[in-house]
Amino acid sequence: MLGRVFVIDDEKNITFVIHAILERAGFETIVFNDSSQALDAIDSEDFDVLITDLYMPGPGGMEILGHCQKSIPQLPVVIITAYGTVESAVNALKQGAFDFITKPFDQTELLNVVQKAAATYRQRQKEPIIFSSEPIQASADSVQGEMSFISSMIGASSPIQEIFKVISKIARSPATVLVSGESGTGKELVAYEIHRNSNRASKPFVKINCAAIPATLIESELFGYEKGAFTGAVGSKPGRFELAHEGSLFLDEVAEMSLEMQVKLLRVLQQQEFERVGGVNTIQVDVRIITATNKDLEAEVKAGRFREDLYYRLNVVPVRLPPLRDRRDDIELLLKYFLGKLNEKLKKNITGLTPETLIALKAYSWPGNIRQLENVLERMMLMCDGTILTVDDLPDEFLGGIPEKQDKNSSETRSLKQIVRRQTQALERDLIEKALEETQGNVTRAAEKLCLSRKGLQLKMKELGLKRPFD
Repeated sequence: MLGRVFVIDDEKNITFVIHAILERAGFETIVFNDSSQALDAIDSEDFDVLITDLYMPGPGGMEILGHCQKSIPQLPVVIITAYGTVESAVNALKQGAFDFITKPFDQTELLNVVQKAAATYRQRQKEPIIFSSEPIQASADSVQGEMSFISSMIGASSPIQEIFKVISKIARSPATVLVSGESGTGKELVAYEIHRNSNRASKPFVKINCAAIPATLIESELFGYEKGAFTGAVGSKPGRFELAHEGSLFLDEVAEMSLEMQVKLLRVLQQQEFERVGGVNTIQVDVRIITATNKDLEAEVKAGRFREDLYYRLNVVPVRLPPLRDRRDDIELLLKYFLGKLNEKLKKNITGLTPETLIALKAYSWPGNIRQLENVLERMMLMCDGTILTVDDLPDEFLGGIPEKQDKNSSETRSLKQIVRRQTQALERDLIEKALEETQGNVTRAAEKLCLSRKGLQLKMKELGLKRPFD
């Protein structure tokens, strides 16, 4: 099954046709001809895409869109509209709808939109909601209350506080921004925070994932198309640049764009104008561009996969997001937030975790960053029988590469406590080395940073076999 789709339209012939097309393509499809019944089902059912008519008796498409944005903000909502009400559909896009299709719709167009929406939803499901410049000191319950906005970033560590400072400095400028960082670090949320703090905040924030859209469709997605431009183009349609006029356009995974499309993107950046696919009229736009990538664009340029002139156009203001392993101080804050979020999702009542478990989580390298942290915590909570997470709930990868027990009587058997001790020592070594490096080897100042006495730090260094950097 490719995904689960809700279809809402008061015209039974429309829902019958859509149901037949989507079921034949491999989607499970649930149809509603009563929008009030559909609203009740939205909160109790799991699905990947919602398709709704714009004008219906009872709750209309805009009301359903608003309800979904509050209860399932990541869900793609596709609007069905008649040709004469395209302007209303465009307004729905600006209010957060994923896309729209016009009656009478083409089968190819419908499938393209639904497949794209389902792929986008799967991608969004991987992305955590993580923003707030205010450090969180409270319990998991109060964290859940404070973190009710999608525009919230959790972090009190120096690396993430530096990101907040950069955002505050660049948000109100018109400069193009390139956000880079490993997968799972929250690049899209940084892009939104830049828009939210800019003088364009009241205008649209339009986003597109260049990796999720086939190369043959990316041009029409960005620039729109005219009626008859290609098979299935039964009407004209604006692209993302038009929808983002006077606002911000976020191009995620920009390194996945073909060289041919890079040329066309460069022209828009230089001249702020373009033509729709199949069109002859030049359209002027005022758009602030924010891009993101998890690749090294300089290396891509050297390899000939990314245009050098476009790279310099995009890299006006670079923002590099730190990986989670470089902001370990934020792990406890993130855990508190995710505990509240996941308790509600999983119908659990996990109140916390043991100190040993927290130490093990902080010592881990987190190659998947914040996304992985949330997934690991969810797995632990599912397996936990009590209300406190312990080292017994940790996944196998947290055992530090030590083989599983071979024999209960073997002298080589290592308990979880021993494993956690090893990880604790590794974390202590890392923190001490970092503090000494930041203080140019000054033990007194390093001890102050670590909230230790000078003597205590010296004893700990001796225990770990550490020397000052300049000894």
